[in-house]
Amino acid sequence: MTKTDVVIAGAGPTGLMLACELRLHGVEVLVLDKLETRSGESRASGLHARTLELLDQRGILGPYLAEGTTVPAGLFAKQLLDFSKLETRHPFTLLLLQNRVEVLLEQRGAELGAPVCWSSEVVGLRQGEAGAEVDVRGPDGSVSTVRAEYVVGCDGGRSAVRKLAGIDFPGTPATLTSWLGDVEMTDPPDGPAVLAGESGNVSILGYEPGWYRVFTTEYDRVTARDEPVTFERLRDATVRIAGKDFGMNSPRWLSRIGDAARLAAGFRRGRVLLAGDAAHIHFPAGGQGMSLGMQDAVNLGWKLATVIHRHAPDDLLDSYHSERYPVAERVLQNTRAQIALARPGAHAGALRELFAGLVAVGEVNHLLAGMISALDVRYPLGEAHPLCGYRFPDLDLTVPSGDIRLFSLLHKARPLLLNLSGDAVVAAEVTTAAKAWADRLDVVDARRADRARAAGEIPSPAAVLLRPDGYTAWAASDGEAPDIVALEAALTTWAGPADR
Repeated sequence: MTKTDVVIAGAGPTGLMLACELRLHGVEVLVLDKLETRSGESRASGLHARTLELLDQRGILGPYLAEGTTVPAGLFAKQLLDFSKLETRHPFTLLLLQNRVEVLLEQRGAELGAPVCWSSEVVGLRQGEAGAEVDVRGPDGSVSTVRAEYVVGCDGGRSAVRKLAGIDFPGTPATLTSWLGDVEMTDPPDGPAVLAGESGNVSILGYEPGWYRVFTTEYDRVTARDEPVTFERLRDATVRIAGKDFGMNSPRWLSRIGDAARLAAGFRRGRVLLAGDAAHIHFPAGGQGMSLGMQDAVNLGWKLATVIHRHAPDDLLDSYHSERYPVAERVLQNTRAQIALARPGAHAGALRELFAGLVAVGEVNHLLAGMISALDVRYPLGEAHPLCGYRFPDLDLTVPSGDIRLFSLLHKARPLLLNLSGDAVVAAEVTTAAKAWADRLDVVDARRADRARAAGEIPSPAAVLLRPDGYTAWAASDGEAPDIVALEAALTTWAGPADR
């Protein structure tokens, strides 16, 4: 019987990101995927700012930026959102096909010791107090068993892990059908195009020279799940909506999407956890899906590693559900809203006209940009300081060795206690309090290069404790005595009890 720490089912962006996070902590992982090899399909086509920050925090963003195209904007129901004013080093959408994201993550996982086992389908699952067992059907049809401490289902909307664990997947059924594919065209539109018809709309966007992504949406037309996905159906839908097929030919790949929106009843059941599409599915309005799953992985990875290394009790994993469930729930709600706004007809048209006026208001545009980019996510980490629960920005810092960016201090995915006050007394207090966690915590004294604010109108603090995912767990304001009791409580919660 094969043994490992964590079995990850699914080698998409979520599963691969989780594998990379776990390997940074030395956790043994086994990544399984039922496909024979990577499919080359790319349902998703971009990454949002918060996901880019997470890759930056791990020091691996460069190759993604090199391959992708940056656009300082996003969309909410076809309305343009201005990302250029977002408070981040990456105020844009990165257009990069899902397949390339997967390739880069798989390469990183292999470097860290987490290769993918293809043709490995999860067909059985049992769990108990001491661990879980996963039955895996291999390429020759034989079934073997893998024993692990935890199993994470990252295996898509039809997740075998979710079904085997008995986790319900409630939600709303599909009301439309979208056909999509990457094709060549002899008569393409001039530049990106969104063409509306009586029954829906067609989007055409050129991602690579000579190739175009076609995405049709027809409302109140729901196809059966077993209906074949063919080039003719994509072309016919385009003609029905736009009146022509633009000379499309030579499809590279094809797919079909509905707008069913479902959210797992729980992201955890015992030793089984769910992430990405296995935990939530929704229409790809706003391009949030791939980023949402990768953010799930980063939230879960360090927590799972902390528990496996016996630093913290098992109930730390409950915070994964309590933090990520509301985030996914909000995405499902905003995609439903976008579908309603994009419907054809006079009533929805009147609503779009009104909404367009609202989006033109700077504050509204900025609010929606924060939602779609996920930069505005705040976890319920308490009210001891206004920063608690917010992502912390990538400040320019000066340390004894020179000038650095704050995100470079998170490359190892360890908690970070940052002294920023320049006050020797304050620094001594927080450093002394943190000594009992020295084996799992980085403590850094630094000076800010400027007086940058940490979140909106909240000033940068005198000292701050950041979780490995870059969210603020504790902070002390300038000019005030640090609350050491609150610091020790936060360290206990997120890094486990102290070594006394």
